[in-house]
Amino acid sequence: MAYRTDLEARLAKKTTKAIVDYDMIQDGDRIMVGLSGGKDSWALMQTLDVLQKRSPVKFTLVAVNVDSGYKEYKHDLLAKTCAARGWEYRSEHTNIGILIEDILDVDQTPCSLCARLRRGVLYRVAKEIGATKIALGHHADDFIETLLLNVFFAGALKAMPPKLVSDDKKHVVIRPLVYVGEDEARQFCKESELPIIGCCCPACGDLGLQRQRIKRLIMDLEIEHPGVKNSMLKALSNVAPRHLLDTRLNPPAELRARVAETLPA
Repeated sequence: MAYRTDLEARLAKKTTKAIVDYDMIQDGDRIMVGLSGGKDSWALMQTLDVLQKRSPVKFTLVAVNVDSGYKEYKHDLLAKTCAARGWEYRSEHTNIGILIEDILDVDQTPCSLCARLRRGVLYRVAKEIGATKIALGHHADDFIETLLLNVFFAGALKAMPPKLVSDDKKHVVIRPLVYVGEDEARQFCKESELPIIGCCCPACGDLGLQRQRIKRLIMDLEIEHPGVKNSMLKALSNVAPRHLLDTRLNPPAELRARVAETLPA
């Protein structure tokens, strides 16, 4: 079966590579896709649907939307779009929006708290519907931005894992768009005629000053040095632990000697 467009073929190839590289999907998996109605989650759902029809590995998909409780949210459009494409769909209604307003401090941004609360709902729903994997729409730009945010503002050399097992070992989260750029996801969503649905959160679109600065920095660097984003993404899989300062990875010589003495000959 031929791909409809070059863009569809490119996203399918990149997503397949991610799935293979990180062993994301196995035969018989029931994959729950977190579908917000934004460009990234639509692109993920559409791409996995394309791959499902072509892959020798058999898996099923179910789109799950966590509704934060805002009245203006376009539930019907999301449900109708999924129905028109033959996608299994479930909407989970919550009061996350009201809860955040009640417990969030004035000087805090709601996005991280919202993400944690939504993740908890996804875990619960995954158990209820028998999902073996939870797929989220984070793309390459998200990985790069998170890396730089942690380096610049958190003093940590980390991004986000393409595959994550929950602390209780009961859930597996996968991010199949790790090799797909944000611009590609946006174009694919538009090409596939999928409606962008805002979450209606008052803070939606407010990325915070730090993330906005990082986005501008990466954009400027990419203009000046085309390919720098790909290089940063590659760096996340090309780590040289011996050239870092973490003593947990590189213990001092004296400590190494003491550890060696305790090992059997």
